Amino acid sequence: MSELLYTDDLPGNSHWSLQVAAGTELKFTDTQGGANLGMLFYNPHNLLERYNAPDTLKCQHTFKLTKGNCLYSDMGRIFCSITQDDTGWIDTVAGTTNKALVAKRWGERDYQNERNDWKQNGYDSFLVEIAKFGLGARDLAANVNLFSKVFTDDEGNFTFVTDHSKAGDSITLRFEMDTLVVMNTCPHPMNPAQEYPHRAISYEVHKASPVNNDDYCKNFRPENTRGFENTRRYNLATHA
Repeated sequence: MSELLYTDDLPGNSHWSLQVAAGTELKFTDTQGGANLGMLFYNPHNLLERYNAPDTLKCQHTFKLTKGNCLYSDMGRIFCSITQDDTGWIDTVAGTTNKALVAKRWGERDYQNERNDWKQNGYDSFLVEIAKFGLGARDLAANVNLFSKVFTDDEGNFTFVTDHSKAGDSITLRFEMDTLVVMNTCPHPMNPAQEYPHRAISYEVHKASPVNNDDYCKNFRPENTRGFENTRRYNLATHA
């Protein structure tokens, strides 16, 4: 991995957002084990363009994401590629928690009474972050959950894998276009833990190496080659 530009921690039960440039890598590390990192992606130059889960899955013929997969926008461009994944399975379908779910499963605590011990939920955390950029509830999309695994049995029932990610596991995303990254460390909506989980992550921002023609992610699926070309053409105009 190339030049380190920035590093920070995101405690459990928290949310954050940042804009990263094309040619940047974000490396996320589960510092305690059992983390969940809910993420959404938007084009900061046109906030109407955002991560599209159905297109991402159907064009790569997959139910999960891992190394080699790319995360697509609703314009057929690639926000980022997964260049490294210790977990082997990133959840794409289970969504995020909301206030009612958290209250039912773990009890309700508000900030006015509990301060930093209150129990946040993924839906409201996403709303707080995107509101900083003039977006609202109608701009939310299906999110991905890094460090979490949900699979289906033969009858199609969802099963959550407890502690899928181990302490020290990391996932690296290489950004192919300028991207607004929105994230939270609220629990996965299917987490059966008796106590509200507080699982932190750390992240590093690196300058990425150039993408060559033999790049693993670019050639992982034939559709990805076309996605990279769509993104290259867009970047020509954006960065002119």
